[in-house]
Amino acid sequence: MPYFIFGDRAPLIGCIDELDKAFNWAEKYGLTILIDLHTAPMSQNGFDNGGISGVCKWAQLPDEVEFVLSVLERLAKRYGHRQALMGIEIINEPNTTTSWPMMNVTERYKAVDPELAEGTGPIGFNRLKDFYVTAYHRLRDADKDALPTDKAVVFHDGFDIEQWKDFMRGDDGRLAPEFENVVLDTHQYLMTAEMMGCPQTVEGYDDFVRNTYAPMIAEMSEYFPVIVGEWCLFNSVGCGVDPHGGQSVLNGEEGAQAETLTAEQKRSLYQGVAESQLAAWSKGSGFYYWNYKLLTDTMVGVAVTDAALHEKTADFDFFDYEADETKPVD
Repeated sequence: MPYFIFGDRAPLIGCIDELDKAFNWAEKYGLTILIDLHTAPMSQNGFDNGGISGVCKWAQLPDEVEFVLSVLERLAKRYGHRQALMGIEIINEPNTTTSWPMMNVTERYKAVDPELAEGTGPIGFNRLKDFYVTAYHRLRDADKDALPTDKAVVFHDGFDIEQWKDFMRGDDGRLAPEFENVVLDTHQYLMTAEMMGCPQTVEGYDDFVRNTYAPMIAEMSEYFPVIVGEWCLFNSVGCGVDPHGGQSVLNGEEGAQAETLTAEQKRSLYQGVAESQLAAWSKGSGFYYWNYKLLTDTMVGVAVTDAALHEKTADFDFFDYEADETKPVD
């Protein structure tokens, strides 16, 4: 959800009615919803999905930190007793002192307004931990008809899962009694593994997932329930070019023209990395597949205007679809 979901940050348009619909649909069909506050004013990460590209100043602005807390409170009050609610994630992917050099925000996501971006920088872990504790207590504040303890409070690891072993601990090393139903979220992608030195080969991916990701999830599950809130199958081998961690959509390549794998090879590749990742994530308490298509490894369909270009075959993730030429293009 964006920070302007309630429509109180003009000129941005609110969308709370759409979330109401999502809850109605989820309850009708037996699904659960984890609300993730994905953006913050002046951005918590500077990413292209973090509210404003190339700017990361939210944590430095006390009024905006307070605004985010107020949004969390309002979400908790509105949905805290809904059957479909699994929990609320405090803030998505804060860009911390650990991830800042690797993410290279100021170069990777050039700010449209350089003056606005002045002062942009990472979020320190002490500041982030203090914010998480404050947010937890604000969400759980019974006087504000907030989040009941059967609904989870979820926090993101800031791209450094090792930082959280002593978080919210009591003197005995266990979770302190004041904290209940707290879940740790980590986002793990093969393209991030590539940025960390994972070889861009099928064997390299499998080895990294099995020997880095899997034991990491298992270890941290001793401290908190761990969910992999984002993962997918995208990788440089399948794409045909090195996207440098998803730096741009095409990286100067014309999509499929850079691909070297046959459909069968691609199917085998994706099934292989899916198998190893699912085995790793099973060491934790759950996972969410990130299914939004942005990069160029596969197409998800053919628009009417593309029909001549692609003739009658659309390349999907796991299968090829042969069009019925007796029927109009759907």
